[in-house]
Amino acid sequence: MSAVIQEKLKSSEISPFIGSQVHLSKDELLSGEHASDLRDLLEQRGVLVFPKINFTDEEQIQFTETLGNLAPEMAGEPTYKVTLDTKANSRADYLKGSMYWHLDGTMNEVPILASILSGKVLAPTGGNTEFCNTYAAWEQLSDEDKEQFETMKVMHSAWTSLFYYDPEPSLAKTKEMMSIGERVLPLVWKHRSGRKSLVIGCTAHHVEGLSARDSTQLLVRLREWATQPQFVYSHKWSVGDCVIWDNTGTMHRATPYDPNSGRLMIRTKLQGEEPFA
Repeated sequence: MSAVIQEKLKSSEISPFIGSQVHLSKDELLSGEHASDLRDLLEQRGVLVFPKINFTDEEQIQFTETLGNLAPEMAGEPTYKVTLDTKANSRADYLKGSMYWHLDGTMNEVPILASILSGKVLAPTGGNTEFCNTYAAWEQLSDEDKEQFETMKVMHSAWTSLFYYDPEPSLAKTKEMMSIGERVLPLVWKHRSGRKSLVIGCTAHHVEGLSARDSTQLLVRLREWATQPQFVYSHKWSVGDCVIWDNTGTMHRATPYDPNSGRLMIRTKLQGEEPFA
């Protein structure tokens, strides 16, 4: 990203491989005049942070729509309450998997492009949102590793992630999660831009063609590689912060927090534009 664009967006890099802060005003963001540059910066940096911008829900929807097509939530609503409080979100238990590294939409042919999250109520301790840059993780692999991994395929499923947070689920719960389906995806996503990123995380069950032992070791190895400190940004929330991340080139997770803390985030999503390839 050129110095001219950085100055135009009033942005600064958080670390060499991931994350930028953007200090445009709310009016500038809602105008849409910087939308194209923001999308370019997002693809390059993986995560954009707008400190204490204090969007209302309506403003967050408006901002999302300047960047692309808003993707509705499962119930058709434009926003989603990210909380472990079942009184505020009846499907809160499903979010337990968000505590583990993942990208959204591995069950979809076209995953969402990006998520936008605003901090409303914070947990007294914990509750950071962490991101890792899977573009940078791929680019920093050795040429030997790239040649080995480039054509590999991985089976992903929602039920794989179930065992991260519930090691002994009931048969009924297991069948419910299995009903969501399974998808075989490339280990290396070859994007239309020409860049490549790793497709891994807690939905990854096994690498096709490898033994269970070798498959597990490879997936763990790549998760450890991609989540090294140089590729990771951990966002410590303040009320009013807004963070957007590129779902096609990052993984994310929430750090543990008290489910009874009332922590609440509001999410909007950008509709996907590119299938896994």
